[in-house]
Amino acid sequence: MTQDDLCYQSISHLANLIAQRELSPVELTQAYLDRIDRIDLQLNSYITVTAERALRDARAAEAEIQQHGPKNPLHGIPLAHKDIAATEGILTTCGSKVLEHHIPDEDATVIAQLHAAGSILLGKLNMHEFATLVPSAHYGPTHNPWMPNYNPGGSSSGSGAAVAAGLCAGALGTDTGGSIRIPAAYCGIVGLKATHGRVSLHGVTPLAWSLDHIGPMTRTVQDAALMLQAIAGYDVQDWVSQEIAVSDYTSRLNGDITGLRLGVPTHFFPDATDPEVKHAFTAALDVLAGLGARLEDVILPDLEGCWDIVQTLINGEANVWHEPTLTAQPNDYGLRVRTFLQRGVSTLATDYVKAQRAKAQFRHDMLSACEPLDALLTPGALIPAPPLGARSVMIDDREVKLLQAVISATSPFNLTGQPALTLPCGLSSSGLPLALQIIGKPFDEVTVLRVGHAYEVKTPWHTQRPPVDG
Repeated sequence: MTQDDLCYQSISHLANLIAQRELSPVELTQAYLDRIDRIDLQLNSYITVTAERALRDARAAEAEIQQHGPKNPLHGIPLAHKDIAATEGILTTCGSKVLEHHIPDEDATVIAQLHAAGSILLGKLNMHEFATLVPSAHYGPTHNPWMPNYNPGGSSSGSGAAVAAGLCAGALGTDTGGSIRIPAAYCGIVGLKATHGRVSLHGVTPLAWSLDHIGPMTRTVQDAALMLQAIAGYDVQDWVSQEIAVSDYTSRLNGDITGLRLGVPTHFFPDATDPEVKHAFTAALDVLAGLGARLEDVILPDLEGCWDIVQTLINGEANVWHEPTLTAQPNDYGLRVRTFLQRGVSTLATDYVKAQRAKAQFRHDMLSACEPLDALLTPGALIPAPPLGARSVMIDDREVKLLQAVISATSPFNLTGQPALTLPCGLSSSGLPLALQIIGKPFDEVTVLRVGHAYEVKTPWHTQRPPVDG
């Protein structure tokens, strides 16, 4: 196996090699560092590479494993994380000049959990500035490894590109309106947003507390389950964290989904969905039906106003967090980001309360519609990745605003807080990834992962590599 082949292996496979003493964490870490040096100049997925720490921790993991064996599947596995989660003693910028010198004095809970599991930190990944809709003006945009002039998705752009290009074994991203799932869809990997409150947000810079999630971005569904296992659970330091028992997320990954009731919306943004996405989604439904799942039509509550609700909540909640620095350091924000965040100044308390009420009503209606189902199926993104800088796309000879086409498939499930998984389900005629989304009932990540894994093992899409190596 070449060094590049090694960097494209799943976490579960790498863990088996490490457990069998066929692979050293030091050898694996060096392979990723070498590949980052060679490949990332064309992607710009990393803001900070922690090479010295990574090799030091890899040597420590190797010694521990030689003496006692691996303590879990993440022991000795090199990961990298969106630069929004605090890392003790390591630069954490949120993709902004505002925090270009910010070095936290403690880890975010999720970082501490992954460190306790024995994973190795390769570095911090590029992102849209403060997890907004705008790429970082200070650190520059990340490029899609499938086509460098195309959008890798946001705001977890660096996480999506780095995993897809074999620059880390897995990564954390955050998701307020789709920012784990959209980069996963556009970069051809797996992205998991667990139920709101399932994974601690302590130490993660917020965009909007009532919508924010943090979760894994990986090569396979099983890898997402392994990472979720390490970071799920109640955290007293996170006031939205829910004290609900954590499941064994790999226990049902056996390929069997016989008899599961999977809902297919009768109406899901047809005017904003690319024909190639529709075709790939229909083909994915056929695979799942062939595995014994029962596909059932479902009428969802009105989706058209979801983004307006999300936007009002973000406006109010983001402005509260950013108001001190917007006052003290306004010129350190990118112009478009500053404009985005300052919209919250004019958000009235009555607007915010109405949005929270609308969110609660929409959640009730969506959960009622999904009650008879085991999971809901939609496209993971309504369009393939658009060109960098595009503001609109053409769908069936009609011009559609890019924001509508990008955010519509994902943002409803930030309002409901349901677990949602995206995974690759095809390639467009131009060679860009297409994705399937699986949405579950609250705290039923097990079923979401079960359906995703069953689909994945019957299809080749997760094995496809982007042409980043030339």
